[in-house]
Amino acid sequence: MRRIIAVAAVLLVGGCASGYDGSDLAPGASEAEVEKKMGAVAARTKGADGGNVLWFSRQPSGRVIYAARFGKDGKLTGIEQTLTRENLQRIEPGKSRGDDVRAILGPPWRIDEFPRMQREAWTYNAQGMNPAQFIIQFSNDGIVRERFQIDDPEFVRGMAM
Repeated sequence: MRRIIAVAAVLLVGGCASGYDGSDLAPGASEAEVEKKMGAVAARTKGADGGNVLWFSRQPSGRVIYAARFGKDGKLTGIEQTLTRENLQRIEPGKSRGDDVRAILGPPWRIDEFPRMQREAWTYNAQGMNPAQFIIQFSNDGIVRERFQIDDPEFVRGMAM
């Protein structure tokens, strides 16, 4: 009986996860269709080409953020998972600003203020060899001063036990 319940639970979770990453959405889908498949929108922004970008964050428990990009006609042009090491490297200390970071990675999971250091830090949970965090630090003028990846402290703490 327990085996049947376990199998049913796996099938149920798998069925709910279908479309969660947008892999079954085709270019040309409407924003409404994408929202229906992907769930709640974390943020809406304008894309570089004048279309919209809908951000679907799975933070803090999940370690992905999906950007669904739409053309000016409101039709889906593509979906990408943005929390990648390559995207982190695109953020340029001394040059990039908050709008640049949001356009590359999406909305942060957490924002922390460090007044004595005159810094603000944005944290994103990401996946790497081990669960990781991307941290972007800004100075008071809104410019990125540091960007780095660390092993997720919660993961490391769990490994030590």
